[in-house]
Amino acid sequence: MEERWLVGVDIGGTTIKLAFVTEDGEVVTKWEIPTDKCENGHRIPTDIAISIDQKLLELNSPKEKLLALGVGAPGPVNFTDGSIEVAVNLGWEHFPLKALLEKETALPVVVDNDANLAALGEMWKGAGAGANDMIFVTLGTGVGGGIISNGKIVHGLNGAGGEIGHITSKIKDGASCNCGKKGCLETIASATGIVRLALEEVSTTAEPTRLRDVFEQTQSLTAKDILDLAKEEDGAAKKVIDEVALYLGLALANLANGLNPEKIVIGGGVSKAGDAILAPIKEYFVSFAFPKVSEGIEITIATLGNDAGVIGAAWLAKTSVTANTGVTTNTV
Repeated sequence: MEERWLVGVDIGGTTIKLAFVTEDGEVVTKWEIPTDKCENGHRIPTDIAISIDQKLLELNSPKEKLLALGVGAPGPVNFTDGSIEVAVNLGWEHFPLKALLEKETALPVVVDNDANLAALGEMWKGAGAGANDMIFVTLGTGVGGGIISNGKIVHGLNGAGGEIGHITSKIKDGASCNCGKKGCLETIASATGIVRLALEEVSTTAEPTRLRDVFEQTQSLTAKDILDLAKEEDGAAKKVIDEVALYLGLALANLANGLNPEKIVIGGGVSKAGDAILAPIKEYFVSFAFPKVSEGIEITIATLGNDAGVIGAAWLAKTSVTANTGVTTNTV
């Protein structure tokens, strides 16, 4: 039987990533198109469909080669109809993404949140390969993630399962979060949270620190600056990263005590610091986790990078399409 391909799509605020992926999870080809946010993002489904057809022409492949399309988008998903309830940076509100994409592409379509799909991608072909029970956390501008139990994404009652970034971590005097709460993990462990902690440290410590030198020279700090200085044993930078690792280790241990996962995979820009962030997280995790939960667990850095979303979207398409009818559901 001729090989069929899955289409993985990851919609971001600036670019839309697309890929044709085999049923074994190998990327045949991948590409990007700009995200057109004009008219409240209503052109996006058409842009995706046109781009898929153009790529098929380039590859001299028929449309029949495509089996199904999985798509990840920012914001909460209505799993009844595959619509996006709200995606502020795209201008979407109750946007019927599944219905529009099925109409434009003539393919079965399944939709999920982009962070969930990155988790599925890492489970299928990345650092989480082989793990049926896994926690994925991504440390970027915010803190996102996904929880996989018995090979399936945990969506919960109304799709808000896996909101790791909004675990309340500081119960007193926490910083305000975009979600409306205070003290969320996102206010501490995101790139913006790390910078906020560093600026607080610079303003309160009397000790000499290169953090202050960098800030005075450039009038700014980045998470990379702080992580690099921590690697170079700068005292203030190390103190900031230790605090970040403390709250991350605590949150992940509490999640793990409920799930008993095989792996915890950490992705996002902050994870590029590697062992400088991973080692202290592991230490705190072990001190907070139930001993049996700590046994055999692997805490590791994500490996797929920007491809995680499209590979996870392809996995979603693969597992959501019934072989005989091509009917899809929005459950993994």
